[in-house]
Amino acid sequence: MTRPMPGGRRRVDKVLAPEFVTQLDGLTLAELRERRHEAEQEEADLSFLRRMLHGRMAIVQAEIDRRSPAGEEGALVDDLKNILGDDQLSATYAGDLVAAVTGPGGVAAAHPAVTVQAGGELAAGADLGNQIVVDLTIAESIAVPVTLVLLLFAFGSVVAALLPLLVGVVAVLGAFAVLFVVGSVTDVSIYAVNLTTGLGLGLAIDYALLIVNRYREELAGGTTPAEAVTITLQSAGRTVVFSAAIVATALLAMMAFPLYFLRSFAYAGVGVVVIAMLASVVTLPAVLMLLGRRVDAGRLRRSRPLRSASEISPAWRRIATAVTRRPVLTALPALAVLIVLAVPFAGIRFATPDDRVLSPSASSRQVGDVLRAQYAGSSDAAIDVLVTGPVPASAIRALRAELSRLAGVTAVHPTDAEIDAGVPPGVPNPWFRSGVWKVTVTGPADGSATAAQDLVPAIRALAPPAGASAVLVGGAPAVLVDAKASIAQGIPVAAAWIVISTFVLLFLFTGGLLVPLKALVLNVLALSAVFGVITRIFQEGHLADLLGFTPGPIDTSMPVLLFCIAFGLSMDYEVFLLARIKEEYEDTGDNTTAVIDGLARTGRIVSTSAALLAVNFAAFAASEVTFLKLFGIGTALAVVLDATLVRAVLVPSFMRLAGRANWWAPPVLRAVHHRIGLTEYDPPTPVTASQHS
Repeated sequence: MTRPMPGGRRRVDKVLAPEFVTQLDGLTLAELRERRHEAEQEEADLSFLRRMLHGRMAIVQAEIDRRSPAGEEGALVDDLKNILGDDQLSATYAGDLVAAVTGPGGVAAAHPAVTVQAGGELAAGADLGNQIVVDLTIAESIAVPVTLVLLLFAFGSVVAALLPLLVGVVAVLGAFAVLFVVGSVTDVSIYAVNLTTGLGLGLAIDYALLIVNRYREELAGGTTPAEAVTITLQSAGRTVVFSAAIVATALLAMMAFPLYFLRSFAYAGVGVVVIAMLASVVTLPAVLMLLGRRVDAGRLRRSRPLRSASEISPAWRRIATAVTRRPVLTALPALAVLIVLAVPFAGIRFATPDDRVLSPSASSRQVGDVLRAQYAGSSDAAIDVLVTGPVPASAIRALRAELSRLAGVTAVHPTDAEIDAGVPPGVPNPWFRSGVWKVTVTGPADGSATAAQDLVPAIRALAPPAGASAVLVGGAPAVLVDAKASIAQGIPVAAAWIVISTFVLLFLFTGGLLVPLKALVLNVLALSAVFGVITRIFQEGHLADLLGFTPGPIDTSMPVLLFCIAFGLSMDYEVFLLARIKEEYEDTGDNTTAVIDGLARTGRIVSTSAALLAVNFAAFAASEVTFLKLFGIGTALAVVLDATLVRAVLVPSFMRLAGRANWWAPPVLRAVHHRIGLTEYDPPTPVTASQHS
């Protein structure tokens, strides 16, 4: 039996970095000409380009590949390779290199007839970094004014409406501090800047809404400002702490995945949640003490302030009564809607992000489109096979022959002639250095295509060449295959963490076993509906023209990220509603009345909070980066579905049908709950016999 070739994209990078520092992987310069230049002029242009780049960027070698596409009126692709330095250094150089070539004083300025654009992985990364900064500013400029208007309607007071935004600003600043600290000890994805600041702003406003609303309620009841702050922290403050623990617990599930993007977001996300919580229970109460009764200053005329958490909403009471009166008839249509929305999720396909997540106006995106459409065998879709050890050239020729016979392979380099020819003295060998052979396999132009992915296990299954100590397979298709495998391996651990934490948390709040099971089933169903809508929009292309993106497979990390965040937010509302229903049930002993009153007392504040969160996340729909659009729209939709179909219809329907079984638990677990059970509100004082007399 022969030993198959192993995988390991990270190991491939470690070999490529010091030995084949080819990878400005690549920084590709596409010169798109309006007319065909004479060969002499082309050589002059390229000579100028080499001299300029050599002086600016320490280029060791520039390999020129003229692959003019059929039917085009002259095009030239210049793959600049062998940049001195590792991946991090190359990434640092990328922005300078792009500016040196395309900016003032570059090729375009010296040769007006030539249009020069930068593309490839590092150029796309530079464009992404710049675009993310712009998108964050745009998203916040949309979310903050809309949020302020909603808060004005909710509180009816300018000062009260500004307080959640103040806490939001503190949370955003704290988010940047958390990212700085986390980035100093581990790798942090650049995309975490947008996502964590958006999460921090949304949660801070959500938490501050509860604090300010309860404080105003206590003031209206006749307490002093100091007493109102104390009571607020004992009630709403406890709710905020529990909520933060719930969201942080859900985010920790991403630690189960070895992808640094997800892990870095888990670190940063938990830190941001803690910052939002502390700003709400420490900073905000201090501000409320300073304001006192002036919290209602700037009251709007004809305003209808948000009802307190203990006041029954007539509208939500009518909804709850209608649902509990006919639980089956109301639940079935809601379930049908979620199931229909979830159907496209069965056909979801995955990919790793490339330049196509950018707007078509981005330079790197335009270069990528040209390479995919006009040049067969784009390096972005190539597979790298690294062979280490004392391997003779004959063995590499044999390996090349085996690779060439695989289905879907269009070219393999080095060719036999390139293996035998060698290179002139003093010129780095692009295929063999320091005992390592590099073989590049070209297949389908789209590295995320099924055929390209199928090549990876086929190559890894080949027997290693004679004398090889290690054979590693990398490249964009291998990255995708390994990412999907890593996520698949982490799902059982993450699922177990979520199931166990959900059961423990909800049991401690309710004392029943059926409620946690119901929460898991309904949350998974609602999030499946969200993923179905995401697949329908971003993969199949519905609304693509309206939202301004290029449809395609979904980024492998986004469903995991979206699930963890949306699940945490959903559990936040779940606990808030169930705690109130449990309190009403203990007071009355009537399950139906408890469900109606619990929803009537929490419905308005939950819907207001959901609206604020949805606006905050939906603002990312204005992003020019596709997966940021996906994250914003997906999270906003998850919040809306949870606050409407799930919280307003399915939860009360289920609890009405389950009756007293909602609160059942074995005697042993009932004793545990009696000892360490949690509540968001202080239990009512028992009425003694003497008080009746």
